[in-house]
Amino acid sequence: MSESGRLEAIWIKRARRGPMDPATEAQLIAGQGIVGNADWGGRRQVTIIAREAWDTLREELGPAVQPIMRRANLMISGVDLRDTRGRVLEIGSALIWVHGETRPCNLMEETLPGLEAAMKIDWRGGVFGAVAEGGTITLGDGVRLLPQPAP
Repeated sequence: MSESGRLEAIWIKRARRGPMDPATEAQLIAGQGIVGNADWGGRRQVTIIAREAWDTLREELGPAVQPIMRRANLMISGVDLRDTRGRVLEIGSALIWVHGETRPCNLMEETLPGLEAAMKIDWRGGVFGAVAEGGTITLGDGVRLLPQPAP
């Protein structure tokens, strides 16, 4: 996998444990997160998964595995998210500082038996981070893992 790809999906969570609404674009605010998303401020402003990881999960667990089950905000392709803590992802005009791996919880297991354990392998649950530079992102935008670590 290269260090560049594209934005495949956007979901906005209205409330904690609430539904994930698909969107074609989202506004990101530096230091805050995604406008309208329940996770506002703090270190976990945006969660991101890789389409390739979900393709692997579907091969292992079957077609019932859908990316929305992860409850992430963004799905990207073409960029390997493993071991990216401290790096910066450029998505469209926005920059996201990756703070770490999003570890799966028992909610994943409630959604589909075996999903929690399968996501614990190779950062398949994705990453979380904070918005370093805001902007509007749109489906199909380019995604790049910047070569230098975040400040």
